[in-house]
Amino acid sequence: MIVGMSVLGFFGIRKVYREINKQKMMRENVVIEIADLKIKAPVLEGTDNKTLAKATGHFPETGAVGSGNYCIAGHSSTIYKEYFNNLKNVELGMEINLYNVEKECYTYVVTENFIVEPNEVWILNDFGDDRVTIVTCTDDGSQRQIVVGTKKNESQ
Repeated sequence: MIVGMSVLGFFGIRKVYREINKQKMMRENVVIEIADLKIKAPVLEGTDNKTLAKATGHFPETGAVGSGNYCIAGHSSTIYKEYFNNLKNVELGMEINLYNVEKECYTYVVTENFIVEPNEVWILNDFGDDRVTIVTCTDDGSQRQIVVGTKKNESQ
């Protein structure tokens, strides 16, 4: 009984620690939110395994929040609780909010949702507009789901 309680306690503490760490990262970094899908995640710089193990990541040398093609990668997995698990349910017209470090909000509208092969890096190109491009794995991990949102004008 004591061993069982210790194991449960360990996992409980670990979960609380992860949540506290997530909240700290969201205060100190860019944040992506798709409220309709209950997605809210910190965006760190880089897309290496260490970064993506704890948050989503911004592809170096792609746009900035609010300008250019701001590209974000994140894991999705039916096995693990990953940030982009619900992205497969995205619909055209949904809003994506990006909050910069100062927590100013930039709103994008989902205009595209498609699948590419892992080597198709053209999606990271600058297309001459202001957009956010989200990259995550398909359920089996063999391909990449791409969600593009174009920046909403203040008058929209």
